[in-house]
Amino acid sequence: MRKKFWLLVVLIGLLAILSGCTEVNEPITSESEGIWNQYFVYPISWLITYFAELFNENYGLAIVLVTIIVRLLLLPLNVKQLKSSKAMQDIQPKMKELQQKYSSKDANTQQKLQQETMALFQKHGVNPLAGCLPIFVQMPILIGMYHAIMRTETIKTHSFLWFQLGEPDPFFILPLIAGGATFLQQKLMMAGSPAAQNPQMMVMLYVMPIMIGVFAIFFPSALALYWVVGNIFMVAQTLFIRKPMMAANNGGDKK
Repeated sequence: MRKKFWLLVVLIGLLAILSGCTEVNEPITSESEGIWNQYFVYPISWLITYFAELFNENYGLAIVLVTIIVRLLLLPLNVKQLKSSKAMQDIQPKMKELQQKYSSKDANTQQKLQQETMALFQKHGVNPLAGCLPIFVQMPILIGMYHAIMRTETIKTHSFLWFQLGEPDPFFILPLIAGGATFLQQKLMMAGSPAAQNPQMMVMLYVMPIMIGVFAIFFPSALALYWVVGNIFMVAQTLFIRKPMMAANNGGDKK
């Protein structure tokens, strides 16, 4: 049952991404049809345009403001995800004890392991799905932000600071900041967590920043600006929310 659930979740996520990617080169307007365009992409595009007109057609500043607004709206979901992740981390030693206790591969033993694991979750108020659901809720919003920036035609004709929003950063400053902020955010998230001992996660620590940096070199600066602001926000979130939360919980555990 659990495998079927995860398969369904993955398929829905892929469907959302692929349905959006097919229109990434089509301009977004109030006449654009489809649920994806009308309820996700166009409202964000409209909001960017609204702030740009409010600040003398400064689309760069508008992207910064809308990115911060979107991240603030998603903050409760991120906090929920962090709490769930911390709760799962706290019961890891007990889960390992159960796995060692029921190490046999026969069906009865494995069934007993599942029952004991679920009882452990209930005792500590842990929902193993709670940490994943916020991610899937955020995905359409963040992808919609990407589409809004890429498909709002007026953004391409404006400049911000030293770069043209519709062209790649000629000095590669944005790609370097985007990659650096991605690395720092992931490094802070992994600090003190079991993920730091996982070789695959350590590979992602370096692969993701490189990917973001390379994409930012070739994509329009407007999108790179969005990545920079979003990643810096996530670094701040990790420093001011996750670390105090972890420190408070660790202090409570010591008592």
